[in-house]
Amino acid sequence: MQQAGIHNRYGDDEIDLRELFAGLWAERLLILLVTLVVGAGAAAYAFLATPVYEAKSSLLPPRLSDIAGYNVGRAEAKLVEFKVADVYSVFTRNLISESARRSFFREVYLPSLTEEQRSAPQDVLWKQYSATLTAKAPDLKARPEYFEVRVEHKDPELAAQWVNLYVERAAELARSDMQQNVRQELDARIQEIERQIEVLREAALKRREDRIARLKEALVVADKVGVDAPQVTPGRTSSDGDLSSFVDGSLMYMRGAKAIRAELQVLEARESDDPFISELRYLQSRLVFLQRIDVKPDNVAVFTLDSAAEVPETPIKPKKRSILILGLALGGMLGIFLALIRRLLRKDPTAAV
Repeated sequence: MQQAGIHNRYGDDEIDLRELFAGLWAERLLILLVTLVVGAGAAAYAFLATPVYEAKSSLLPPRLSDIAGYNVGRAEAKLVEFKVADVYSVFTRNLISESARRSFFREVYLPSLTEEQRSAPQDVLWKQYSATLTAKAPDLKARPEYFEVRVEHKDPELAAQWVNLYVERAAELARSDMQQNVRQELDARIQEIERQIEVLREAALKRREDRIARLKEALVVADKVGVDAPQVTPGRTSSDGDLSSFVDGSLMYMRGAKAIRAELQVLEARESDDPFISELRYLQSRLVFLQRIDVKPDNVAVFTLDSAAEVPETPIKPKKRSILILGLALGGMLGIFLALIRRLLRKDPTAAV
């Protein structure tokens, strides 16, 4: 009996499926009509919608030779030389920075809109702009150094123009930052050398003043003891230990008042101690070298343009084939659904109540 029940159930199911397919076949015109209507609507959208074009530019790090201008004089100035990654990071930071995007939004995107379009809320316009222009690394794990700038717009020429303009603006900001970095580091080193020179000059002035003070005392002693000419014993040398005392120490008065007075006049009339500072000329040469380093070198690049944006010829939206296939599929499903509802209403008139 159980087996008979099972066979009856399967038989009923088979009869239901046959009735289902038979009913759908009977409503084939309705299904076909609905499919064609929905498909026609999808086709109308696909062919009448405003096409959207995409322009793209791909960017890579600069070559080592491209940044050589930024490293001129850095080794001599005892500064760490810039690496490719250092320069490229400055560029990519400006490329994806919020400030750069906001600037482009205000100065380029908004002026391109009509007066009516600009009257929309700013947050709505910003969302539209963010969907229009993107700058990012598509694959941070596999290729973190590879960046793309994309613009989607109904005007293909404007899309390509915006991409190239945005990249150039980011590059200009990066060059400005690099110039500022180079300038600040050089200025710090220049100030350090200038302080060293200032200290050496102050020390030389103090030494000259000390020398004048000693000479004045020696002159007083020489006048009192009546030593007018140098009192030097022939044959005595510095090895005897007396020469240093004779020139700079306690026996300086023995040089004689005449020599001491002459040296005093020279020292007091001296306008500059620079010729007598041993390290000064070396520091001055380094200072001049650093001051002449060009912080805006030619033939430098902060990135490599892998491919510039070109005017696209084929729109990326709408995707006509996909829209047509989806429209026909949805139309067929809607037609089958309506056919089933219609068959149900015919079999059970009370279902409409």
